[in-house]
Amino acid sequence: MRIKLLLLIVAMSTIPFLLLANGKKISKIVLDAGHGGHDVGARGQFSEEKNVTLGVVLHLGKIMADSMKDVKVIYTRTTDEYPSLVDRHEVANQSKADLFISVHANSTADRITRVFEGYRTVKRGRRKVKQKVYSVVRHHEQYTSKGVETYVLGLHRNSQKEEAIGEYGDSVTQEPGLLNENDPQTAIIVAQYIQTFQSRSISLGTKIQNQFASQGRNNLGVKQKGLEVLAGSAMPGVLVEVGFINNPDEEAYLNSEAGQHEVALAIYRGIKAYKAEIER
Repeated sequence: MRIKLLLLIVAMSTIPFLLLANGKKISKIVLDAGHGGHDVGARGQFSEEKNVTLGVVLHLGKIMADSMKDVKVIYTRTTDEYPSLVDRHEVANQSKADLFISVHANSTADRITRVFEGYRTVKRGRRKVKQKVYSVVRHHEQYTSKGVETYVLGLHRNSQKEEAIGEYGDSVTQEPGLLNENDPQTAIIVAQYIQTFQSRSISLGTKIQNQFASQGRNNLGVKQKGLEVLAGSAMPGVLVEVGFINNPDEEAYLNSEAGQHEVALAIYRGIKAYKAEIER
């Protein structure tokens, strides 16, 4: 037992230093505008989420292209099309990106009520009985919920993250052949990457949220959620909910040029702070 424990400690100590130390250059960042095409996402009074997210992402990409000359910006979409969730993280994985950032707009859940319509007669064995009949009414209302929140991958989806890291191991580690499914040490290395990616995602999300707070936006914090678009990417990543589209004030803000620029600027500044921390 002691020998096994010693071997485990030795294996952990031989994991590449890039996992635990900073200094890695952030050179490629994938920007993902949520939804698109037939998938409109959440709806407000006059707008759809797919258009808000694309507007913010295009603003963000422009700011990054102008101010981060050493970073290549990669888009999952630049028009009103719908790449599948698998397509989105494939773009990130195939390009060997260092960060994945997905932009979405929030919406409060619709209020649902049941309305009594009358009775109908149904058979129960030999008897006929009257049964109440209801219709379901969905109320898509305006709500006062407001603010910005950022999601990182929930821990229960780590197995999918592990698969992505294993499949794209050479680009993740930058050391060809390091991740070998026949090598018992590989599981330990992958576990360390999972832990590192999670902590770095939280760090990025926190920095983005802090920038929104400095603009006076309502900071709803960094949260975990089992999101498919984050689970399949072999790199740190976040999903940013930039506001509530069914709040009239936030909908107007998110559809304005000034609002989209401010949102993009907050995300950019969060990325910039994260990049400085990782590369120091």
